Amino acid sequence: MESKSIAKNLVYQRKLKGYTQEELSERTQVTVRTIQRIEKGDVNPHLQTIKLLATALDLEVEDLLPLENPKEEEIQKKWLLLMHSTPFLGFIIPLANILIPLFLWIHKREDNSLYDIQGRIIINFQISMSLLYLLSFMALLTIEKWGFFLFIAVIPFSIIVMLGNIIKVVGTHTCFYPLAIPFLKSKRVLSLKIIGFLLVGFLMTSCTNKKNKEIERIDGSLIPKDSITDKIDQLVKDAKVQGMAITIFNNKQPVYKKIFGYKDFSKKLLLTDSTNIYGASLSKAVFSIIVMKLVEDKVIDLDMPLESYLPKKIYEYRPQTRWHDDYSDLKEDSLYHKITARMCLSHTSGFQNWRSQDLKLQAYGVPGDKYDYSGEGFVYLQVILEKITGKGLEQLAQEIIFEPLGMKNSAYEWKPRFEADFAQSYATNGYMFNKDTDNEPRSASTLETTFDDYVKFLTAVLNEEIIKENSYDEIFSPQLKILSLSQLIDDSNASKEDYKDVKLSYGLGWGYLETPHGIGFFKEGRGTGFHHYSILFPESGKGVLIMSNSENKGIIYKELLELTTSDKHMPWQWFKEIPYK
Repeated sequence: MESKSIAKNLVYQRKLKGYTQEELSERTQVTVRTIQRIEKGDVNPHLQTIKLLATALDLEVEDLLPLENPKEEEIQKKWLLLMHSTPFLGFIIPLANILIPLFLWIHKREDNSLYDIQGRIIINFQISMSLLYLLSFMALLTIEKWGFFLFIAVIPFSIIVMLGNIIKVVGTHTCFYPLAIPFLKSKRVLSLKIIGFLLVGFLMTSCTNKKNKEIERIDGSLIPKDSITDKIDQLVKDAKVQGMAITIFNNKQPVYKKIFGYKDFSKKLLLTDSTNIYGASLSKAVFSIIVMKLVEDKVIDLDMPLESYLPKKIYEYRPQTRWHDDYSDLKEDSLYHKITARMCLSHTSGFQNWRSQDLKLQAYGVPGDKYDYSGEGFVYLQVILEKITGKGLEQLAQEIIFEPLGMKNSAYEWKPRFEADFAQSYATNGYMFNKDTDNEPRSASTLETTFDDYVKFLTAVLNEEIIKENSYDEIFSPQLKILSLSQLIDDSNASKEDYKDVKLSYGLGWGYLETPHGIGFFKEGRGTGFHHYSILFPESGKGVLIMSNSENKGIIYKELLELTTSDKHMPWQWFKEIPYK
């Protein structure tokens, strides 16, 4: 029996070290024939031979000698089983998958080489899997689709390997843990790096778990994600909002995304992040980035009168569309020729918001003198750019914004593929509007997008992608102070007291807002039941996007902003939103 036990121990230890019989012979000067006979159990080797073999295998002599007590074999199996199974506690207690095996290894490693070797392998595997889990979580937040698959694969892989080794160690006293990085290499030295990793890992896990459950608002206060969801869910129900999507940004990344309600309320079809949503005036924010990219490329200058880029007067061109590039009304206008790109983007062009049969297009004031919200100003700039570049707005948007950012479901015109998944829109009384799919591309108003796509756009803006830093500085610089009591109605009698806490101006395509917690830049969008709002604080990397297919979203606008940004300093009055309470 003794020779058979030595034989089994020698075979196991030799293979564990990765030596062939010939390689072990070279390291010990014990002949290959002798090693073969020992491993077959044909001989009972001399103690000196055992010492030579143990030294070559970096073992103690007793590690090769048979157990004196037959019952110790059963005890050994139980300890190994305990070491391999306790990491499952890590699914309940953070880092228990490492700490408990580490404790067992320190306690038992001197008793038997099996405890030492397998203990180190278990600890190495659990540390490796913990690191992989953290990396997969980062991938989940940063890598679309594949990050999700990596994240959900780590835990099942770990469970399968751990269960397999429990079965294996009971039957053969051996184990196999793939992907285990050898952090622990010696049974006599506990690496200080491992202790450091455990402490840092524990702190990171604690902080990450806490941060993952809370949102930091612009005033620095923390609010649990669950409470945000519960509050919004109640607001949506109370105000009878058919559908709404919201995301909150921290550290220039979306950290909270939630969708409530329906794209088609009557059919109870759920709104999703890939559902087509009419963007309305969110179009202007996208267009501002397009314009600044063309400024960088020296296609246009912000302060050059736009008509100077054309070989003839704008009203002399034959219209190519049904109405928006028809500038025949300007033939008698003596002011429009002063309009620049900066004036168009800052709503100081002098044009009215939209022309009509009764209200012909014209400059109603000296361009550049005062703020007066104007979609016509944006369209005028669009038409000039189309004539300069020879490209339509849709082509420019795809080349500069949508394709680089992977906004595959966005366009300035209706696409047939949107028909498969689009949001209906609703009036305050629940009336469903007819979906308008007959718009020509217009920079101020015809954006078709999705919640997911527009989140990508705002993320790119926060991270200063597409255009250069100085171009963003230009966009987000106040052009003219706003004293009107509403976005669309100029009131020359407005008192500065109305804005003692909130200083409003307009940048290039975005509103400008000074608060005690930093400068914010906002853009809203409204049209035929769709009601959107976005605000970014680039310095702190925070922001909020709210998209809705219901006019009733306006009556909970104040509560939504106070919940997700701060209790004060959001200009809900300026948008003439009346809280439902």
